[in-house]
Amino acid sequence: WWDERVSARFRRNLQPTLTYWSVFFSFGLCIAFLGPTLLDLRCQTQSSLSQITWVFFSQQFCLLLGSCLGGVFKRTLAQSLLALFASSLAISLVFAIIPLCHNVLVLAVVMAVAGLAMGCIDTISNMQLVKIYQKDSAIFLQALHFFVGFGALLSPLIADPFLSDTNCILSNGTANASSNLPHIRKSLVPHHPGNLSHYELPMKGMVVTRVSYAFWIMALINLPVPIAVFFLLYKERMVPCFNGSSHPLLSADELALETRPGDKDELSSAAQRPQTAAGHEDLFSCCQSQNFRGASFTYFAVHITGALVLFMTDGIVGEYSGFVYSYAVEEPLAVVHKVAGYLPSLFWGFITLGRLISIPVSYRMKPATMVFINVVGVLVTFLLLLIFSSSVVFLFVGTASLGLFLSSAFPSMLAYTEDILHYKGCATTVLVTGAGIGEMVLQLLVGSIIHDRGSYSFLVCGMIFGCLAFTFYALLVFFHRMYPEPSPELDEASPAKAAAPEDTGQYQR
Repeated sequence: WWDERVSARFRRNLQPTLTYWSVFFSFGLCIAFLGPTLLDLRCQTQSSLSQITWVFFSQQFCLLLGSCLGGVFKRTLAQSLLALFASSLAISLVFAIIPLCHNVLVLAVVMAVAGLAMGCIDTISNMQLVKIYQKDSAIFLQALHFFVGFGALLSPLIADPFLSDTNCILSNGTANASSNLPHIRKSLVPHHPGNLSHYELPMKGMVVTRVSYAFWIMALINLPVPIAVFFLLYKERMVPCFNGSSHPLLSADELALETRPGDKDELSSAAQRPQTAAGHEDLFSCCQSQNFRGASFTYFAVHITGALVLFMTDGIVGEYSGFVYSYAVEEPLAVVHKVAGYLPSLFWGFITLGRLISIPVSYRMKPATMVFINVVGVLVTFLLLLIFSSSVVFLFVGTASLGLFLSSAFPSMLAYTEDILHYKGCATTVLVTGAGIGEMVLQLLVGSIIHDRGSYSFLVCGMIFGCLAFTFYALLVFFHRMYPEPSPELDEASPAKAAAPEDTGQYQR
């Protein structure tokens, strides 16, 4: 379901592509374990529930900060790979160190380090795949984000056998507190701790948690990832004790496929690639005044509207997975707590399934069309959830549908925006940052609204965010039509054309 040209490019970049995919598995593994294990970590640190929930904030805030700073390491391939090696190794070390953290402040610092590593992985992996595949990047970005969902599904499954069935701090009040634990644990979904202030659990006593084994298992599972990055560094001769280059030469058939005369888009893209390194900046470099010189209004509008679409869609992912359980157990649905606990897992499961389906679909469908389907599907799903708000069955159906429609929003939007800007803007950095801010801000906003207005406002907020996402997408399409297309200046005798095959999807050092 893909042509020989894309297949040749994939074979030539097989090791780096698989490495970036595996690094994103680390990202997913780290993002979803905190929710189900938070009560056991509270017992380990002997802290209050209000104190331990700050660990969520430290991870999310530093993830956003890491996403902003990740572009700093894009200037050379060596910097990018070294940053990925350090980040993936840091995640393994974090998993190994967490069982040794018996103070909540120390645990928050360790999770902040994990957040920084995850932010760097998020920005660098997306950026490098876009650099390698350019116009063909959509399908590989879909696969990249599938591995996030796969890791996010795996880590709670690893942790589940080691979670305490009763309160993990034994004291005189344990008997009264134990009955609350299953309900509280179901409230602690991966993205938001919920309102736990009215639950009282003992803070002093003998700790009887076995969750340490889960973290050590996850550390071992993640260990092959930094090893894979190290092997890529070694192959590219970027380990400090080696020098030189080891880029494979293109075969005659692959060279012909990359530069076939009928592929004008590829030639135009190749002409722009010498400027790619200057285009994918970190957030702070993007904001420098020299980058604004000669830029049109639509250049800024494309960046802003693309980021706002992801601000809404990624924010919906965070707030829905964070509050769907609380919505389900309240009136009028009043779903049994154990049954409602499956909703976040169902949501993430269908996000993973949707990303898997999007891999072949993205090759045949334009990114703009996929984003349109995403935002319209989200809007329609929330509308139906509002209409059938008293139906438990439709809540499960709507949760699965929402996961499918949101699954490919980020990679499709990234591919679409980079196509508009011809890989010269700061789209990757701006979009990753906008998505991270949206996930953090909308969780806090929806949490406060639900607290003041009741659980029904959960769906109303989702509907409003869906409408805003569609509006911003419509504006993005409008600015796309206004954005100037590149003028093809290559001719048969031009030196630029002769040099184009040297940069057809290969790494840039």
